[in-house]
Amino acid sequence: MRLLIALGGNAIKQANEEGSTEEQFANCEKTARVIAQIVKRMGKNDRLLITHGNGPQVGNIMIQQDTTKEIIPAQRMDVVGAMTQGQIGYMIEQSLLNAFTESRINTRVCTVVTQTIVNRNDPEFFDENASKPVGNYMREEEAKKLKKAHPEYIIKKVKPDEKGWRRVVPSPEPIQQVEGDIIKTLVDLGVIVIASGGGGIPVIKTRKGYRGVEAVIDKDLGAERLAEITEMDVLLILTDIERVKLNYGKEDEKDVERMSVDEAEHYLKEGQFLKGSMEPKVKACIRFIRKGGKRAIIATLDKAKDALEGKSGTEIFP
Repeated sequence: MRLLIALGGNAIKQANEEGSTEEQFANCEKTARVIAQIVKRMGKNDRLLITHGNGPQVGNIMIQQDTTKEIIPAQRMDVVGAMTQGQIGYMIEQSLLNAFTESRINTRVCTVVTQTIVNRNDPEFFDENASKPVGNYMREEEAKKLKKAHPEYIIKKVKPDEKGWRRVVPSPEPIQQVEGDIIKTLVDLGVIVIASGGGGIPVIKTRKGYRGVEAVIDKDLGAERLAEITEMDVLLILTDIERVKLNYGKEDEKDVERMSVDEAEHYLKEGQFLKGSMEPKVKACIRFIRKGGKRAIIATLDKAKDALEGKSGTEIFP
C-alpha cells in the first residue's frame, strides 16, 4: 500500500486554542501517535507520505505582521507559506520520531519545503473570487470590524453557524509540485516524507524560472496532485468531521459511509458541500479516483486506523 495522509488543521491547532507552541506540539504529539499505529501495521514494501494544512498558522503570522508592520517589513504570502511549512514540518517530524522511538519503529522521516506551480490567470486572482479561508473564525461583528480596518480584505461566511466568518484569499488550482520527483524518490526509498504543507508554496513559471505569488493553495487539492506524482494507492484526508454529510445543517442531514465517484460528482454539482471546507476534500477524492487511485477516504484523525479498515469515515470508490 502506498498511502498519502492529508492532515487537517485540527491535527496541529484546535479551534478553541490560541495556538501557542506548547498547544501545537501537544496536538502534533497526539497526531504522531495515531500515525505510529498505522505505521506499525504497515509491511516492508508499504510507503507513507504526509501533507498538512496551514490556514490558522498563516492567518496568525499575517496578523503578527500587520501589528508590527511599522517596525518590521511584512513578508509576502508565499514567504509566509514557506515559514509555516518549516514550522509545522518541524513539529510533525520531531513528534513522529519521538512516537516511533516509543513504539520501537525504525523509520526515517524528513520534511521537504515544497513549491507548487499555479496558473497566473487563475480566476481566483480576480474580483471577489478568492475562496480559501485563513486565520481564525469570527462572529459577524468581528468580521465587520476587520473589514473596516482593512477594506482590501475579502471576508466571507464559510460555515452556516454563528462563528462562521473568515478572511479568504486567492486559492488557485495546483498544477504540479516542483519538488515532486525528489519527494517520490525519497518515498520509494522508504522514507516517510512530510511535504507540500498548505498545498505547497504557490509559484508561477516565468522566463527566468519561478516566482512566488500572493495566494494559498488548498491542501487537499494539493495533496491530490502530490498523490498523482508519487503514485499513491490510497488518499486519506483527515478532518474534524467523522463522515461526509448530505444536506449539512438541515433537518434531513445524513452521514454518507460510501459513495461511488459518480455519486460524489452528482452531489458536488448539486452544491451539497461547503466551498472552502468539504467541497475541496470531495473534489480531491474524485480527482484521485479518476486518475487511477484505488481508495479515497475522508475521516477524523482519531479514527484514522478504523477508516483504513473500512470501519469509519466516508470512502469514495471507482
